Formats: sequence, C-alpha cells, structure tokens
Amino acid sequence: MFAARIAIVEVQQVLKETTGIQPLLEPALEAMGFELLLVELVGSSSGQQILRVYIDAPGGIFLEDCQRVSYQVSAILDVEDPIKGEYTLEVSSPGLDRPLVKHEHFQRYRDSKVRIRTRTSHLGRRKFIGTLAEVGEKSVVVDVDGEPYELPFSDMERANLVGEIRDSSA
Repeated sequence: MFAARIAIVEVQQVLKETTGIQPLLEPALEAMGFELLLVELVGSSSGQQILRVYIDAPGGIFLEDCQRVSYQVSAILDVEDPIKGEYTLEVSSPGLDRPLVKHEHFQRYRDSKVRIRTRTSHLGRRKFIGTLAEVGEKSVVVDVDGEPYELPFSDMERANLVGEIRDSSA
C-alpha cells in the first residue's frame, strides 16, 4: 500500500512537470518547422528519468531533425530548468504507432486502425483496438469487430495508431 502511494505521487509529479514542459518547447519547435506531438517524462526524480519528445513534420522526420531539435530543447531546458533531478533527453519521430494527442490528430486519422486505453471501464473493457469511425467534439467512436464504442477524450489514458506495414511488392 505504501509503495503504491509513492508511485501515485511520483506519477502526479511527473504529470505536473510534463504539462509545464510542453508550453516551453512548442513555440521554438514550431518556429523550426516541427510539430510537438507529445512530451513524456518517465521515471522518478530520485532515480533515472527519461524525457521523451516526439516531433513530426510534413515531410517526415530524419535523424538530422532529431539532432537539431535535441540541441534546441537542451538549450531551453538548461535555461528554464523545469525538471527536478537528472534526466536523459530522447527526441524521436512518432513512428508507426504514433501517439494521438490533439483533437486534430484524431480527425486526421479517421478511418484508421487505433489502439486506445481508457482510465475507466467501458462495457467491461479498458483496451480498444479497432477503426476510428467517428470523431466528435468530446469523444470518438471506435469500431471494434463491428461493435461501436464511444470513448470520451477526458477518459483516454493513451491513444495510438496501429502501425501497419504494407507489402510494396504486391
């Protein structure tokens, strides 16, 4: 019970720290031509922490882009110092299983296969893998094996595209 309480406090602290980081970084990265998709801080301030910054751009992301953004983010964080303790910075493209964070991400990938995990149970389940059928103002509808599930944005713990690799020889 005591360990669980510590973990919850650390997660809450991480969430507070992460929400403060995104507004620091977003204007600089947008000026560089990148979209800041997601910022994650994992670990605890008393141990090893990793700050993950996911970026995207219309032509995709290359290694040189991650390098340029890493230098810029490091400079900003060195000045602002929003993270307690030491951390390792990782800058990455969203990859095949890109996170869906903003409302416009869900709109852009309507009719795509998604994986959504909710905080609370909806009709007996918290994990949904299916087609993103509808995107509303406050929720989405995911079609899982022909069964529609309406999932509010406010209850989403995590949402990602399901990466599918197509055979180019076909």
